[in-house]
Amino acid sequence: MIVGIGARRGVTEQEVLDAVSDMLSNSGLSFSDIDCFASSTLKADEEGLIQAVRTLGKEIRFLPDEVLNDTDPESESQAGRFGLKGVAEPAALALSTHKKLILKKKIYGRVTIAVAE
Repeated sequence: MIVGIGARRGVTEQEVLDAVSDMLSNSGLSFSDIDCFASSTLKADEEGLIQAVRTLGKEIRFLPDEVLNDTDPESESQAGRFGLKGVAEPAALALSTHKKLILKKKIYGRVTIAVAE
């Protein structure tokens, strides 16, 4: 499964780790099922996000705007102010095999997560 992740500017590693932990415990999904994380190139310099994924021992791929905008998210997003249809859902769907959301985007503080398979 692919975890699409968006975050507010300046998010900390702990905020991301807490959000992933909350998502897993509330969804019944397993950490071992996570293939990788995906986000927007706008987040490629977010140290808290990068470090959290590194701490988790996973990979994160940052996708360009045209890839994210090629997918129609199921949920509305505030990413429109950056010219994007969304971040978490489109990123998860873009890298997923079956192009199916198994967890619509959910906001955990300053982190947004969606999961696709």
